[in-house]
Amino acid sequence: MISGSLVIRNGTVVRSTGIEAADVFIDGERISSVEPPGSETDFRGEVVDASGKLVIPGAVDVHTHLDMEVGATRSADDFASGTRAAACGGTTTVLDFATAYRGESVAQGLVTWHAKAEGRAAIDYGFHMSLTELTAPAEDVVDEMSEAGVTSFKLYMTYPERLMVSDDVIASVLKAAGDRGCLVCLHCEDDATVARLRREALSSDRTEPRWHAWSRPPRAEADAVARAARMAAEAQSACYVVHLSSADALAEVRNVQEAGQPFFAETCPQYLYLSAERYEGLASEAARFVCAPPLRDPQHSEELWEGLARGHLQVVATDHCPFTQTDKDRGLSGEGWADFTGIPGGLPGIETRLALIYQQVVEGRLSPEAWVDRCCTAPAKLFGLYPRKGELAVGSDADVVVFDPAQERPLLAERLHMNVDYSPYEDVVVRGWPELVLCRGRIVARAGEPVGEPGWGRFLSRGPSGNL
Repeated sequence: MISGSLVIRNGTVVRSTGIEAADVFIDGERISSVEPPGSETDFRGEVVDASGKLVIPGAVDVHTHLDMEVGATRSADDFASGTRAAACGGTTTVLDFATAYRGESVAQGLVTWHAKAEGRAAIDYGFHMSLTELTAPAEDVVDEMSEAGVTSFKLYMTYPERLMVSDDVIASVLKAAGDRGCLVCLHCEDDATVARLRREALSSDRTEPRWHAWSRPPRAEADAVARAARMAAEAQSACYVVHLSSADALAEVRNVQEAGQPFFAETCPQYLYLSAERYEGLASEAARFVCAPPLRDPQHSEELWEGLARGHLQVVATDHCPFTQTDKDRGLSGEGWADFTGIPGGLPGIETRLALIYQQVVEGRLSPEAWVDRCCTAPAKLFGLYPRKGELAVGSDADVVVFDPAQERPLLAERLHMNVDYSPYEDVVVRGWPELVLCRGRIVARAGEPVGEPGWGRFLSRGPSGNL
């Protein structure tokens, strides 16, 4: 007899490697067995009937910004509300960006983010380390963070006033990370191009949100991706491009990958579903959609979907950085914004990612296995969490989603749990939504509603990153 506390029976198990009818047995916090349907009929633990449902690994979102200060405001979701919303949408692990701001050591930055998350997260979590300068040799920084369980680093090629680092810093961190089994994540936009176009727009009194997108064109992203690829090649290091938004940048990624270089990229639902047309409405509504990189013209999303299907984009993450309408209106100064440079950038998405990407499975453009891979398995592999996360296998954490492919749900703010008063997808009705979500064997969401105790989530000390 198989021991355990819970079994999910009669479901269709979907992994990145295949689909099968199977029962998933859970013993405490781990998966104890995956068996053919009907195995061990005398099992005496709790039974969940998943007939007609898909059983998948808990989704892994490797790009969130929870409780992050942005000018005079901060992102609307903290680790309590944000991870609760994530659970309702089928995500059981998030990686947020701890940041060492200028003048801070990486140890100080990490302590700050641990304090934000500890005892508040509803699901498991880990951190990347965002570097805004090097206060010690890159080798020492990477070693220190690796010992603390942080094996990935984010650097910015724009935002010179607070976040941007030089190419010399990027090159040194790439080399140190590659030598030590860590992964560098890059925000790729060519700052010289952005600064020039921003000055041109403002000098002509072009202040509305539409000029935000104009000042950050696809070519600026693509040029920065090409530069990043050259630096990674010279360092003989893997590299990961965050929130890739354009066909131009995707073409650069594809060329590098086809040359055999370990070069990875993620995209986000906003670049797949939304377009620059959103900037053409009333200024206050258009401000909701300001993010960087910006939303693009519709043809770019078609190329991104194709990139996901073909595997040139390995991951769908969210870049979840939400602001209420009031905070968007108040701007970075807290006293209102006079032009697009004063609008806090970011969109909500931590709860809706899994269902939004599933729509391409419904439409036959993405296989179920690819859906699971891009949302669950590949991010776990790339960021040192696999096979503990992102997999349904013996010994893996019992992070399991019972996904109802027939359930329809409008993505209205009042039906969601993110701490914002609008939804970027309010005109979308998805088909398919998580019916039951478990994190380490404990139910954290049922029928799209949070269940369980706050603070259940645990910090994840990660292993080597950068391998797929």
